[in-house]
Amino acid sequence: MDSLEERLNQIIPKLTSKQLLNNIGLGNEIGFYIFDYPPEREIEVRDFLTFICNQLEKKHPEIRFQLINLFDLIISYLKERNLFNRVLSLNREKGDEALLNALKAPLDPKKIAQFFVQQADPENYDLILVSGVGSAYPMLRSHNLLQNLHPVMGNTPLVMFYPGVYSGQDLRLFGRLRQNHYYRAFRLVL
Repeated sequence: MDSLEERLNQIIPKLTSKQLLNNIGLGNEIGFYIFDYPPEREIEVRDFLTFICNQLEKKHPEIRFQLINLFDLIISYLKERNLFNRVLSLNREKGDEALLNALKAPLDPKKIAQFFVQQADPENYDLILVSGVGSAYPMLRSHNLLQNLHPVMGNTPLVMFYPGVYSGQDLRLFGRLRQNHYYRAFRLVL
């Protein structure tokens, strides 16, 4: 068994623990957790995330959880604002760079954080799981989203599945991109 497989096998016991679900022992920090993994193992982690959701539904029905895919969230947000078709046209006509420039204002992290909370409805769930971080890049940077979610998530724990490296101080998407300082989350599994 390799180290990722060992770490994956520790996720369900962590997610179902009273410490995580009740934010026990966090020293007044918000219950944000990151499960980082090698990006080349994305499909394996994605499959395991489906397994996690199935196991939570079957063996822990008392835990109300929500899985939010960031890429799907962005698509829903753009559709709700009637921007999706315009975005597709702009991308076809002017390319990726023009699209990214045009999306800066609509995809402001504060706006997306508000939409995230609206969709995740943390007050009515015990746990929020987040995937699709790599797919949402570069439209949305996860550290910006997390910073903007802090004041609006309440006490509901959030676990982000992150294709890259989280040192406890820095996030490096895909293990290659420039480090983004972020220190308010805990590593879910070491």
